[in-house]
Amino acid sequence: MADTTFDIIVIGAGPGGYVAAIKAGQLGYKTACVEEGNLGGVCLNIGCIPTKALLESAALISHLAHAKEFGVNVGEVTTDMAQAVKRSRQVADRLVKGVGFLFKKNKITHVQGRGRLAGAGKVEVTAQDGGKQTLTAKHVILATGSKPRDLPFLKIDHDRVWDSTDAMMNTTVPKTLAVVGAGAIGCEFADVYAAFGTQVTLVEMADRILPLEDRDCSAVVEKSYRKRGMTVHTGAKLEKAEVGKDGVTLTVKTAKGEMVAVQAERVLSAIGRVPLVDDLGLETAGVKLTDRGFVGIDRQMRTSVPGVYAIGDVAGPPLLAHKGSHEGVACIEAIHGDPHAGIDYANIPNCTYCHPEVASVGLTEEQAREKGLDIQVGTFPWTANGRALTAGETEGFVKVIRDKKYSEVVGAHIVGPHATELIAEFVVGRHLETTVEEMDRAIHPHPTLSEAIGEAALAALGHALHI
Repeated sequence: MADTTFDIIVIGAGPGGYVAAIKAGQLGYKTACVEEGNLGGVCLNIGCIPTKALLESAALISHLAHAKEFGVNVGEVTTDMAQAVKRSRQVADRLVKGVGFLFKKNKITHVQGRGRLAGAGKVEVTAQDGGKQTLTAKHVILATGSKPRDLPFLKIDHDRVWDSTDAMMNTTVPKTLAVVGAGAIGCEFADVYAAFGTQVTLVEMADRILPLEDRDCSAVVEKSYRKRGMTVHTGAKLEKAEVGKDGVTLTVKTAKGEMVAVQAERVLSAIGRVPLVDDLGLETAGVKLTDRGFVGIDRQMRTSVPGVYAIGDVAGPPLLAHKGSHEGVACIEAIHGDPHAGIDYANIPNCTYCHPEVASVGLTEEQAREKGLDIQVGTFPWTANGRALTAGETEGFVKVIRDKKYSEVVGAHIVGPHATELIAEFVVGRHLETTVEEMDRAIHPHPTLSEAIGEAALAALGHALHI
């Protein structure tokens, strides 16, 4: 590169990094984004986007199984995993190209290679051919993301033991699949493979699947999964794993203390993710990590070293794309001089795109009670919603938790149709410090799924109309 001096350098082009770079470009900063892989990072290339494309395929399979009930005769339904994966790659590639267009539009320099801190205001970039160059900037933003975690006795070998990328890229359907970890990633892939005909077994150490979600929501998904023929072990400890040529045998200690052998052609390790902090020059630069291994930051994304910032997964949980994007914007705004720039971490929505979908924001009912809040809980089932009935999707409910003192919405939880879209109304409401009364008095169109939000708000006041 002829010009190696910039105002801002972003290391990593995932949903945190590329958004930060675009915002910097919009504000007139000369910006470079260092990325050794494709633009878009894990989310666009091998995470959020292609996974949701596969889940759409899974949902379509499920809908077609009930087509006759809607007066549509489609005959025998056959599935093609290879085509579903091909489509998911096409969707991902289209969005990756879109990021490239936005870089050009905002005059951002994409530097292909691996970046690491190399002293005050310096970033060393190693290209794929081994060539090196040094870039300089007053501000450097770390946005390197995270990678799948594995267990000492269940190493990801990308053959018998998969990570999420392997599960997403696989074009054949195993007869059996064991999923270790029933968080969002585990439950989503269980949904996909079950829809395509795989016998799925879920193994979760916590006492329920989706342990970060409200307990009632977890129960709905587990019941649905069992109804679809999946085997679910919760409160279960993985004691041993034997990987052979034809499959894997897991020894699982159940919640009742029984030892169960789970045999599967493939195993998906979905026990979480760890930050990508290796070989970033952090120790040399003096950047401090938290006790959990993430880069430590303050409310404006500043690390322990002046001029170095961190955003997204590498900066700590929740490891969500939308959290990383908003941190990217807030980081640039802080650099630009806005003293109020920051993130409301208490109002970040969680979304799981399995079927039924799960989405939430704020406190669970258990968390609210543990905090000693005087709460009232309102629940409205989809079985009482006309739009859900017309769609034939009646599993689940909308749940609102209000603090009686000010009638504040302290938590909202949705399990069922389009939950991940509907949760945004609660996010906006909480951002505007709404009350439950205001959520109800906002007129929701009829017949829509959104009516359940107003009804759940009413239920939290003790006088829902339609239940």
